[in-house]
Amino acid sequence: MRRPSIRSLAGGAAGIAAGVIGGISLTSLSAAGEPALGSRIGVEGSHLPPALTLPGEPVRLRYAIVCRPHDDGEPCDGSGEVYVRPGQSGSFKRLALTRGADSRDGRYFVDLPSAIAGSEQGFSYYAVLRDDSTGATVTVPSGGPAAPQRSLPLRPATQIDLGLHSFGRTREPDVRPVTAPWGSGVGQAGLAGSRELGFVGPSAFDVVAGQVTLLDQVNRRVERWARGRVEPVPVSVTGGIADVAVEPDGSLDVLEPPDRLTAAPVLRSFRPGGSLRWSQHLADRTWAKLVVGPHGPVVQQQPSEQWRPVAENGRSLGRAAQAARGVMGRPLMNGLALVVERRGAAEIRIAEIVGNAVVRGWRIAGATPLGEVQLAEPLGNRIVLVAKTYSEDRSEDIVLVLDRTGIVQTFSVDPHEWAESAPLARFRLDGSSLYQLGSAPSGAFVDRFDLEVQR
Repeated sequence: MRRPSIRSLAGGAAGIAAGVIGGISLTSLSAAGEPALGSRIGVEGSHLPPALTLPGEPVRLRYAIVCRPHDDGEPCDGSGEVYVRPGQSGSFKRLALTRGADSRDGRYFVDLPSAIAGSEQGFSYYAVLRDDSTGATVTVPSGGPAAPQRSLPLRPATQIDLGLHSFGRTREPDVRPVTAPWGSGVGQAGLAGSRELGFVGPSAFDVVAGQVTLLDQVNRRVERWARGRVEPVPVSVTGGIADVAVEPDGSLDVLEPPDRLTAAPVLRSFRPGGSLRWSQHLADRTWAKLVVGPHGPVVQQQPSEQWRPVAENGRSLGRAAQAARGVMGRPLMNGLALVVERRGAAEIRIAEIVGNAVVRGWRIAGATPLGEVQLAEPLGNRIVLVAKTYSEDRSEDIVLVLDRTGIVQTFSVDPHEWAESAPLARFRLDGSSLYQLGSAPSGAFVDRFDLEVQR
């Protein structure tokens, strides 16, 4: 049995790696970091939004409320209400949450009226959660009515049946552009940890125009690999498990978790030479993924489960400004947004949206469980998706290249997860090549898989 994964402590990401609300204790205060913006100390909340719904599908909104337990060990006195409306504008209707016995999926819930759940324009909502023993409240998402959760009907949708996954038929990489033995020299990668607690290697990487940038946070640096040459660049990072993104001008964005000195996650922006431009706390208490959007770095934050810009056109945004700009889908360079949602044990829903309309959609299901979605990126008029598939004793990453008709190309790759990394930072797409960050007892490496391209 493999040791417990550090990535399981970093957050689930409903849109990319949907977690389970039951993973949040309902009988103790969370230690994940600073409460969501606008809350008072003593209550936190979590929610997995149903971002993409099917015609006629009933909708139950579930929430976890985390507040102080009773002295006798019983769960806290929680309550709350959801403010919901059909469509994406207009006034909200107040619906009280009901407390149920099912803490695994979220102890507090409300069933939406069919007139709202089945609206042709979808629905939008936010919740106010409460600790009745203290009166403390928290709004989820923290932007409230200015940036509520949104849900859209998934139509049209291409149906894809993956069937039963056949393990052991993985594809070998086309090229291994990075091989970094463990160490601190140039071309090496830092390793921390122990056999008992597990090892941590480079936590993330990015690829732009074929140049691989490896975040070697253990050695407080990044290493740029191109055409067989390595350039180390010192950066002032804490050494925790972080994510990294490279902007078009070569600037580096490094997203770090809370530590003993900083209660909230911090995004640090570095110039290409490694000097610090600015640093900014996230609005939410944790994060799932960092990407470069049309106007700067964008982070999928939790518990809002929204994509939020942390800077626009080179200037950082404060926590309130981030919260007010939260959206359901990842903003793409072509003006569209990409929404990805896991449903149940073996279903993934994807939609390209513009405004409040679904342009294209896919509903992917299989007979083998599907786990975290590592990557979902456009490639021309196609979508590249990488998701974990697993059984009781093994796992692989399955790669799907999709178009309107279904699967254009598919293959599986070995996970190569000997050392820990950031939760959703093992795959990157650059042009028509897919890159994978891996590790082994001998060191870290990056593999490249060339994808079929449309002629």
